[in-house]
Amino acid sequence: MAMNLSNKILPLRNIKDPTNEIVKYIADRRAGIVRSLKTRWPKFNEQCMGGIEPNTIYTVAGISGSGKSAFANSLETDLFDLNPETEFVVLSFNFEMLSSRQVGRKISYKLAKTTQQLYGSGKEKLNEAEYHAVLEEARKIERYPIYYVDVPGNVDEIKTTILHFMELPEIKGKWIVIFLDHTLLTKGRLGNSERETLSDLQHMFMEIKKYGSNTVIQLSQLNREIETTERIVKPNLHFPIRRDIFGSESIFQASDYLFVLHRPELLGIKEYGPSGWDVPNLIYMHILKNREGKPAIIKFKNNLKHNRIDQHDENNST
Repeated sequence: MAMNLSNKILPLRNIKDPTNEIVKYIADRRAGIVRSLKTRWPKFNEQCMGGIEPNTIYTVAGISGSGKSAFANSLETDLFDLNPETEFVVLSFNFEMLSSRQVGRKISYKLAKTTQQLYGSGKEKLNEAEYHAVLEEARKIERYPIYYVDVPGNVDEIKTTILHFMELPEIKGKWIVIFLDHTLLTKGRLGNSERETLSDLQHMFMEIKKYGSNTVIQLSQLNREIETTERIVKPNLHFPIRRDIFGSESIFQASDYLFVLHRPELLGIKEYGPSGWDVPNLIYMHILKNREGKPAIIKFKNNLKHNRIDQHDENNST
């Protein structure tokens, strides 16, 4: 009996079609028709084709407290503020924190107040003028085209949600920037290990990034190896490397850009790396993978109390 292969054949493309696509892309970038979404960190933009690109996966990893959530949370709104001429929307899977708390962090960032000050958790409460400023900022924030998913889901549910979102009348055809915070909170299928779930997630994102103009920005964790005594006491072992990322093989393969945010002071390190770089109130971004460039290190100032990180005036790069 002849086997029906029609549903098993993957689509074929003659080289002429992708050639025409890349020539058009080059021409459109040259004419300024296609532009990356610039961030407020010039050194980051320089390393990343001008900023955030469509059809690209960005992974930001780090230990707890390294600033990766603040990095992503500020990006969500900064991209709109800095790129008003470009139409796009954000779909944000917040599996670690309620979306209302994410908005609280945005208000903290915009008004340069800690969340403790905003929520009145100490002795000091907001006065009328400060509360009015909160309301004013909240009215601005609610106008951003950002859509949150608070309920954790598995890989299939995340994919189905993205595909459903893409087909909504007000969204269809638009560039979608997808955030996931964070990868290890994705629910696994029954019997699957964390690494198997992470691998499934990466394969799904590699598929999703090819639809329309989708961009994926995912947050992930480091394993505990970087916190060992040997790594802390030996300067030549301070810098994060590929194997420090949990599920490094699948993450590294899927990512077009892979960043590690690292705060050496969290580990009690006084001087960072072989050259003895400064540590207090600094965050180092290690670019471990860059499909269009080379690895580099960018220095940031720690302003996490206001839920932001700021580019340092002097930058070390390799």
